[in-house]
Amino acid sequence: MKQVTIHTEYVTLGQLLKITDCISTGGAAKPFLAETKVTVNGESENRRGRKLYRGDRVDIQGFGAFEIV
Repeated sequence: MKQVTIHTEYVTLGQLLKITDCISTGGAAKPFLAETKVTVNGESENRRGRKLYRGDRVDIQGFGAFEIV
């Protein structure tokens, strides 16, 4: 599992996708989430604005697992 360090209270799922190089631009988040299975703490998620906090685990199909720290 890869760790993603944030320096704010939270990061959105769309921002995480950019940080982890799953997408190259923020505009690509919505179509990416429509086509790719993403789970946050074991629950399916497709909202790019979903807030992720320290301790959250995000699994992105084809890219791996990420933990917010």
